[in-house]
Amino acid sequence: MLELLEKRGLLFLDGAMGTQLQAKGLMPGEIPELWNLTRPGDVRAVHEAYYAAGSDIVYANTFGANPAKYHGDAPLEEVIAAGIANAREAARTCGTHDRAGRLVALDVGPTGRLLKPAGDFEFDAAYDAFAAQVVAGAKAGADLVAIETMSDTYELKAAVLATRENSNLPILATVALGDDGKLLTGGDVECVAALLEGLRVDVIGFNCGLGPDMMLPYLRRLRAATRLPIAAKPNAGMPKVVDGKTVFSVGPEEFAEDVARLVEACASVVGGCCGTTPAHIAAVCDLAGSRGPRDRGHNGSELQPAYERSRRSATLPCVVTSGSRAVEIPLDDTIIIGERINPTGKKKLKAALVEGDVGYVLREAVAQQEAGAHILDVNVGVPGIDEPAVLDATVQAVQSVTDLPLQLDTSDPVALERALRHYNGKALVNSVNGKEESMSRVLPLVAKYGGAVVALTLDEAGIPQTAAGRLAIARRIIERGARYGLGPEDFVVDVLCLAVSAGADSANVILEALRLVREELGCRTCLGVSNISFGLPARPLLNATFYTMAMAAGLSAGIVNPLSQEMMCAYRAWRVMRAKDVNCEEWIGAFKDWQPASGHAGRVTLPGGGAESLPNGETAVYAAIRRGLKGDAEVAARAAIAKGTDPLSIVNDEIVPALEVVGKGFESGKVFLPQLLMSAEAAGAAFGAVRASLPTRAGDVVKGPIVIATVKGDIHDIGKNICRALLENYGFKVIDLGKDVPPEKVVEAARRENVRLVGLSALMTTTVGYMEETIKLVHAELPGCKVTVGGAVLTAEYAEKIGADFYCRDAMALVRLAESVFVGKNAGKGGESAG
Repeated sequence: MLELLEKRGLLFLDGAMGTQLQAKGLMPGEIPELWNLTRPGDVRAVHEAYYAAGSDIVYANTFGANPAKYHGDAPLEEVIAAGIANAREAARTCGTHDRAGRLVALDVGPTGRLLKPAGDFEFDAAYDAFAAQVVAGAKAGADLVAIETMSDTYELKAAVLATRENSNLPILATVALGDDGKLLTGGDVECVAALLEGLRVDVIGFNCGLGPDMMLPYLRRLRAATRLPIAAKPNAGMPKVVDGKTVFSVGPEEFAEDVARLVEACASVVGGCCGTTPAHIAAVCDLAGSRGPRDRGHNGSELQPAYERSRRSATLPCVVTSGSRAVEIPLDDTIIIGERINPTGKKKLKAALVEGDVGYVLREAVAQQEAGAHILDVNVGVPGIDEPAVLDATVQAVQSVTDLPLQLDTSDPVALERALRHYNGKALVNSVNGKEESMSRVLPLVAKYGGAVVALTLDEAGIPQTAAGRLAIARRIIERGARYGLGPEDFVVDVLCLAVSAGADSANVILEALRLVREELGCRTCLGVSNISFGLPARPLLNATFYTMAMAAGLSAGIVNPLSQEMMCAYRAWRVMRAKDVNCEEWIGAFKDWQPASGHAGRVTLPGGGAESLPNGETAVYAAIRRGLKGDAEVAARAAIAKGTDPLSIVNDEIVPALEVVGKGFESGKVFLPQLLMSAEAAGAAFGAVRASLPTRAGDVVKGPIVIATVKGDIHDIGKNICRALLENYGFKVIDLGKDVPPEKVVEAARRENVRLVGLSALMTTTVGYMEETIKLVHAELPGCKVTVGGAVLTAEYAEKIGADFYCRDAMALVRLAESVFVGKNAGKGGESAG
């Protein structure tokens, strides 16, 4: 694939498969992949049409062929082998196939499950499902693997690792953005770019979700974030129902014009997704092919596969991410790495780690984020614990309550690999040093899993006493990293902060080393600032002064305590003085309530204030739910009840308002799905404590019931499960019928439970026919029952066409609708009438 792209400069993919098979008779709910065996001629005909239209690469009919999703009778390996064979035969029919001509991609779609902690599916189970699919595809002779329609960076990582570790095939990976430019779980363009480039994917881009016109600004952002070739496989607009049939709004000519603009901007691999046909692809090949790509790479450089690093330099961005937030470690600015989840000198944290008190760790994480940290250090190095297991579990737990990227801090390579493998995003690794053993064990892991790495300037001889000696070690580590495909931008050099009490010139050496690393290597730097004052009184004052000096010397990231007033004052003041704080907004926000005390300079309490502190005006229950701290929410609710607080007032004055503020944050794009679900779980825990205290009045706080189901033929239940979780934690009784539910079963449950509202979900265009059938049956059998629908392929207009009463674009919209039906509240944003 890469050789062909380098030769031609522009490659063409195929278009939709599902809608083409529907046109050939695929029924709603029928498994498309089984046609590889039962109707291979029809599948080959679709591939042949795309090859004839000009496609260089076609996707085999294997999108849902993984063990977590596939539920057909035929063996999965046979289905995949037949899918590859059908595409290969189509290539032969259209001309002689060779490895530099028409190519066949193993099509790998999502599992349809939401991974932990937001869902119930394990990362390793997702990996195993993708690995089985990749092994079968590689064995069948696929030329490449196309991972597509991913809406979660964590599942995307599982698919990429499964491909890399079970084949030698090139990887084309595309994600499905929502109309807000983010994934379902909140990841944005920069998160995706950093993750996939770190994992050494060969081509990166977007498919599905958006039409080509809406995709353009996000492709431009992607171009600025990566040097890899970019792929675009947009939909032919959004689906509509015309004369009872599903159609897409954008025709071949308009589609081709829009795709041509994508090519002119940055895309070098293009095709079509839902609703596109061979006519669409033919038009694209004709028009876009005549224009050709204009911008071939980041900052005008040539496109290059992720493993080609000869042109890399420290001037490229150094980005680390969580699943939903990207943070750049700057060359000309400074950020904060929160140091508090590190047991060194912290008795309470040591005890919490030994006792398995994860709640203490989570409170520290949330407090540091609220105080202004950009990255959180996570170190669990306590003697006597199973560090690989504890680090892995702690990292996953912390990622469930904060969207900040993490610094994985361990000297145990086994613990590091386990945590890196399960980390959602691109981590900062602390650390590697100049010792041969360290470089040979750590650098390959960073190269494999993607990440930036802290380079400690020490080796077998210890820590050099001079700045030049530390510079030499840093240079040696970076040169060694090049052997593993790591560039200077992948390193953050720690010149090591030694106590000034142990050496009078220590601070000067550190500052000179910072300057040399920046000037001679052009690299980012970090420093554990508080070490400078070890053994001296009034440590916060010394730390803050030295922190300011280090920032002036070029410190990129200070590993500091963000709950320290002195450190945060120094940080914010430096940003004001260096014109990094635009219009002094950060300073004003932090100190707007500052008042000098009589007789001495005033002090102000900064955000956070401590792991156990509460923001102004918040109760313990409210704060725990807003922060997504499940254990704390339950404990706080029980404590409030024990003190005599009316249980129902806890529901009305604390649980519901907290959920409201998180829900509004989700609707406005400030809170993302993982945080929303963790807050919902915390609310559920608090609500459980309340309900247990009121056994005779539990019915007073339960609303509903509501029946929800994924329609017949559709096995995707991510959206439905999210809806169930939120509804339950807003006090609704939910009857979840599961997935692939026949219309008769929906009606039976609705009649039995005497429900007033049924919620139906569908993700596949091939199953919306069953959604319409279910709606008609519910209305015919239960005239007083309303039906609301949702799913990625639906719009309000579409919902109206198929007879739904309401359309909900997301889970919060369904909650608002349910409240309007059962409580009389306004449905609010996203809950639209479909009639």
